[in-house]
Formats: sequence, C-alpha cells, structure tokens
Amino acid sequence: MSTTNYPSATPSQEPKKDYKGLIIALLAAGLLGTWGYLLWNNNKNEQTIQQKEATIAQVTDEKTELQRNFDASLARLDSVTGSNNALEGKLTEKNSEITKLKGEIRSILNKKNATAAELKRAKELITTLNDKVAGLEQEVARLTTENTQLNTDLTAEKGKTTQLTSDLATTTSAKQELEKTVDIASTLNAYNIAVTPINEKNGGKEKVTTSAKRVDKLVVSFDVDNRIAPAGTADVYVVVTGPDGKPVAQEALGSGTFTTREEGEKPFTAKVPVKIETAKKTAVEFALKQGDKFQKGNYKIEIYHNGFKIGEGTRELKKGGLFG
Repeated sequence: MSTTNYPSATPSQEPKKDYKGLIIALLAAGLLGTWGYLLWNNNKNEQTIQQKEATIAQVTDEKTELQRNFDASLARLDSVTGSNNALEGKLTEKNSEITKLKGEIRSILNKKNATAAELKRAKELITTLNDKVAGLEQEVARLTTENTQLNTDLTAEKGKTTQLTSDLATTTSAKQELEKTVDIASTLNAYNIAVTPINEKNGGKEKVTTSAKRVDKLVVSFDVDNRIAPAGTADVYVVVTGPDGKPVAQEALGSGTFTTREEGEKPFTAKVPVKIETAKKTAVEFALKQGDKFQKGNYKIEIYHNGFKIGEGTRELKKGGLFG
C-alpha cells in the first residue's frame, strides 16, 4: 500500500474536551470563597465580641459609677441625720419612702447582669434620693440658723437672768440688812428699873424691908417703850441670879432657857408677856417668890428682849437685926 499526502476520505475523530482544569479552578474558587467567608465571619465575630466587651465594660463602669454615687448619697444622708437630732422626727415621716428608694437601688446594683434599662432606673432613683437628701440638708441649714438664733437669744436671756439674779441678791441682801436693822431697832428699851423686897403682913398689908429673913417676895418693876416697835405682845425674859451666883429657877414661873444674840443659850427665871403700843411707855411688874427664905447678899436682875439685854438692876438683902 502506498503512502500519499492526500487527505483520507475517512472522517477523523475530534479530541475529547478536558474539564479537569475547570473543575480545579471551580474548586479553588469555592475554597477561596469559603476561606474568605470564614475570614469575614471570624472578623465579624471578633467585632461583635469586641462590641459586647465594650458594652459590658461600659455597663460595668456605669454600674461602678452608680454605686459610688449611691454610697455618696448614703453618706450625705447619714451626715445630715446624724448631725441634727431635730431631723429624727422628719426622717421618721419620710423613712418609708427613703427606705423604699434605697432598697430598689440596692436591688439593681447587686445584680451581676443588670441591664442598661435597670441601670438607668437606678440612676433616676439615685437622683430622687439626692433630691430628698438635699431637702434634708436645707432643713438642717434652716434649723441650724434657728438654733444659732435661739442660742443667741438664750445667751442674752441668761445674761438678763444673771443680772436679775444679781439685782435680786443685792435687793435681798439689802432687804435682809434692813430687816435686821429694823429688827434690832425695834428692841424695847427698859428704864426706871426697881427691885423692891416686900414683907407681906397679915391682912394683906405689904411693907418694904431689906432684911433677907423677912422678905417674902422681890417685886421687879420697869418701864419699856420703842418708837418703831409694832403694837402687840412682846415676850420679856427676866433673869434673876442669887447671891450664890446661881440663876433662880422655879417651875411655877415656867423657868427655862432662851437664845441671846451675844451670850448664846441662857437660863431665865420668868418669861413676862408685855403688851406694847408703838412709841408709848408701858409699865411692867414681876414678883418673885421663893419657897425657901431669900439669902443675904445681892440679887441681880437682868431684863432681855429680842435676844438683847435691855436693862439690869441689883438689890442687896441684909442679914437684919433682932428687930429688923
């Protein structure tokens, strides 16, 4: 068989198309797309996480700030109510409302995952609490001003009281001094003092005698007066001292003791009531009788009024002769 360069009349087969490259390209494109998507999605997730972390940080910061503000409000409230006891009553009136506010604020701040809406609510409640604290602070300021004025007024009144007390003390002292002066000045004056020894005869006759053994009684007489002494009855004490130096005391005469201004307690023989008329002379007479005979010697008579000795006299009784 011969070989020629002429084309053969027999139809030739076309070569098969190769899709392997296309498939590889498509797979590569899909893989790249997947990687791209994964990268995009991962980046988006990171952004979301960052946003959430930023939101959490912001919420935490807001919560911390709210906690500080709340603590500051409580400190102000304690300071206001603790510094002024007068607010205790007013705080009692508002205590229910304030307690409710504090409870709701604490409830929100104690939540670990408090929402922004809840934190906003807490912020509003803290503002309300601060307004009430501010009102109490204003009340404290007003009460402090009033208290300062009251203290000023009280100090002034104390000064007046001190002055009045001083004036009263001066007046009282002057009054007491005047009363003392009047009291002393109203002491009676005794004069014309006489001590008369009497011998009582049968039939009631009386005779003056100086013989001790014949004396039945000593009659003490004197006059008293005072120009300022008030009218009324005054007690005059008569002290009789015998020749033996002992005071004469008789139960029948009501003898006892009295207080003098200068000699302390002193025994008296008799207390004689005297009716006094202002600025007029009054005659007084007192008779002393003894169960035993009178002694020879001097009998001393002392007269007291208002604690002062106002007069005295002496009478000597003699032994007496056979016919004395």
